[in-house]
Amino acid sequence: MKKILLIFVFFCTSFSMNAQEKINWLSFEKAIELNKTNPKPILINVYTDWCGFCKKMTKETYENEVIAKYINTHFYAIKLNGEGKEDIKYKGHTFKFKQQGRTQYHELAVAFLDGKLSYPSTIFLTKNEELLQVIPGYLPKEHFEKVLAFFNTEAYNDITWEEFEKKFKSKLNP
Repeated sequence: MKKILLIFVFFCTSFSMNAQEKINWLSFEKAIELNKTNPKPILINVYTDWCGFCKKMTKETYENEVIAKYINTHFYAIKLNGEGKEDIKYKGHTFKFKQQGRTQYHELAVAFLDGKLSYPSTIFLTKNEELLQVIPGYLPKEHFEKVLAFFNTEAYNDITWEEFEKKFKSKLNP
């Protein structure tokens, strides 16, 4: 009987540890492909492997269950390494990794960030793949939750950020 109880407790514990929602990160090409048949806004997390604030944002913001669930429901999420080595084809152009002296960058990151490489940066595209906003820097989960809702609900068409922020009801701290 004790063995059965122990197995049951172990099973429940391991299941609950794996139940946390994680963001379904897609490759750039896959997100664009999916967007053709089921349009959604697109979120692009531009990061580098050496960036401390990128790692902090991943751990404290993107790994938050409320944030992850919201992103998975309402966006196509892309992780774009600002120094990634793989070619990316988009809108008839092949974007490549470049190195000039000690400076390394991916051309697509440069294009989206308008040459202002800041890590992390969060990019929002409309369902039609039009650039909405680039937000440079680390975003804590409390602020990021508002930003996600502002762009997903297209509130930017009707009210200012300040008005939206006053009315916003967080799901992080109900």
